[in-house]
Amino acid sequence: MQPLLSLNGVNKQFGALTVSDNITFDLPKGQALGIIGPNGAGKSTLFNLIGGALPPSSGTVSFKGADVTQQPASVRCRAGIARSFQIPHPFVGMSVYENLLVASSFGGSGHRNPKEACREILDRTGLLHKANRPAGSLTLLERKRLELSRALATGPELLLLDEIAGGLTEAECHELVETIQGIHASGVSIIWIEHIVHALLAVVERLIVIDFGKIVAEGEPRAVMSDPFVQEIYMGISVDDQAA
Repeated sequence: MQPLLSLNGVNKQFGALTVSDNITFDLPKGQALGIIGPNGAGKSTLFNLIGGALPPSSGTVSFKGADVTQQPASVRCRAGIARSFQIPHPFVGMSVYENLLVASSFGGSGHRNPKEACREILDRTGLLHKANRPAGSLTLLERKRLELSRALATGPELLLLDEIAGGLTEAECHELVETIQGIHASGVSIIWIEHIVHALLAVVERLIVIDFGKIVAEGEPRAVMSDPFVQEIYMGISVDDQAA
C-alpha cells in the first residue's frame, strides 16, 4: 500500500551546519508516529520540512503519492497536512470560534457544514465554553488547545503535533491524551514530537529517535525506549551506569 507520507534522503543545511541528515522514512495511512530526541536534535526542523515552512536542501517529500518537495505550507495544508506549533500564535483579536472558522475556510477542510464542524471540534478539545471569548484572553494552556483545534478545523489527513503537552498539568495531560487518541481513532494519521514521553507512548504505535539531525533508532515505542543507546542520548543514562 502506498504510504501517506514519504521522506527520501531529506537533508537541510544552513551554511556549513547540517540540521537534517539523510532523513528517510514512510508513514502508513492511519499510523501514529512519535519523534523524540534531545533539544537541538532537529525535530522542529523536520516538522518544517514536512509541513512546507522550509524547503529541503536535497531529497524528496511525498504526500499521498505526490511530490510536494517544492510546495509551500499553504498548498500542503490544503492537501491535508495540518500542524500545531509549540508556541501558539492565534488571531488574538478574533474569538476562539472565529479562529477556527478562518482555518476551516482557508485550509481546504471540505467540511460540509464548517460552522457545525468548528463547534464539534471545540467541544472535543474542551474549548466550547470559550467559543465567544477573544483568543487573546486565553491562558497559555487554552491557547495550546486552540492550536490543536485550529489544526483540526482544516480537516487534515496528517496532523503534526509539536510538543503540545508541554506546560500541562498531569490531569490536563491525561485529558489531552484522550482527545488525541480519539482523533487518531477517527482515522487521522499523526506525527507527534513530545518530551513528555508517557503521553507520547499512550498514543503512538511507532517511535523515531533523532540526534544531531539523524535518525538513530526506530521501531516499537517501548522497545526503542529500552535501548541503552537511546537512554544514553535522550535521558543521559550511560551504558556503563546501567552495567554498574
